[in-house]
Amino acid sequence: MTYRPRLSSAFRPPTIEVDSVNERGERLTTAIAGEYPLTIYLDKRELVTLMTLGQRPEALVLGYLRNQRLVRSLAEIEAVQVDWEVGACAVTSFAGIDDLDSRLATRTVTTGCGQGTVFGDLMAEIDSIELPADRRLSEATYYRLLDNVRRYDSVYKAAGAVHGCALARGEEILYFVEDVGRHNAVDAIAGQMWLDAVEGCDKIFYTTGRLTSEMVIKCAQMGIPFLVSRSGLTQMGHALARRVGITMIGRATGKHYLLFTGEHRFVRSPRSERAAAPVSC
Repeated sequence: MTYRPRLSSAFRPPTIEVDSVNERGERLTTAIAGEYPLTIYLDKRELVTLMTLGQRPEALVLGYLRNQRLVRSLAEIEAVQVDWEVGACAVTSFAGIDDLDSRLATRTVTTGCGQGTVFGDLMAEIDSIELPADRRLSEATYYRLLDNVRRYDSVYKAAGAVHGCALARGEEILYFVEDVGRHNAVDAIAGQMWLDAVEGCDKIFYTTGRLTSEMVIKCAQMGIPFLVSRSGLTQMGHALARRVGITMIGRATGKHYLLFTGEHRFVRSPRSERAAAPVSC
């Protein structure tokens, strides 16, 4: 049975209603996205304060620790307890985290909304990551996935002001997470993958946000070979995607896309309705 730490269940409603006045002078009740500070403490040591929608705070915290390379294994964590009354999350490990001081010593300022700092050497482990070379994504499956994402009920449709991320197997969406920062959304998915023991080798990661170096690194650390965004990308994001071998697709809207890297994995089949079958890790 997959190990799970002791978790709180601290879900917050994603929207609140406020008064507004439209261009005709009419008073309206309008849904807006929530935004709450959550300070993470690891063994009573303050790490960072994230601004979050608060829908999956426990998964967010676990994914943050995983993607920042502060915790190597879920089995190191005894408990993750979120308390919204004080805006804090207490993470307790079983035996302390080795080399935590050295990992916290180096910080890299990033382009990430909602975070902006990465602990440790951003490139330290990039060359040790091996992504599966034999996975394939058909164009037909890609189009159906985008249609499924478009149809998903979302906070963005109700209130705007958020980014969304999805983890998919083929066209099937396994997780869909929205947050005020795209990095929060990807971290929440990383944390949920950890909790559910889900491997990334046959998955597709979709995001509404731009593809920066940090987004590419997080996707690679999760073992995911396909990265899709409706937005654009940065020079460093492109360079790192080529370096680790990720298949990167940007400007993904409707029937339009730009395939930037990893073309060998993408199977163009515009007239075929048959999707590539999911493969096991």
